[in-house]
Amino acid sequence: QVQLVESGGGLVQAGGSLRLSCAAPGIIFSFSTMGWYRQAPGKQRELAAAITSNGSTNYADSVKGRFTISRDNAKHTVYLQMNSLKPEDSAVYYCNLQVVITAQNYWGQGTQVTVSS
Repeated sequence: QVQLVESGGGLVQAGGSLRLSCAAPGIIFSFSTMGWYRQAPGKQRELAAAITSNGSTNYADSVKGRFTISRDNAKHTVYLQMNSLKPEDSAVYYCNLQVVITAQNYWGQGTQVTVSS
């Protein structure tokens, strides 16, 4: 079983910043696309940002220019730097690992981000 360990959520005021981290097993991290999804109460889970094994990134329109996803292959960790946070960014954020070759998906336990107005 692949375990993803997330950290960095919390409570922040609007306009503030948070950085989420997700550590993954090293043996498959380098061959995987990593993503951050989020789910607000009563809403479907949606992709916030993703980064491929070669560093290509993709962002939801709602976070472009405010969020930055990055990965450190040596530390087997993916980050999500969130700036200029808005109340509508409040959600549980989930780390996702997709193994490119097999398309297997793995999820972290989720970390709560709450942005107060």
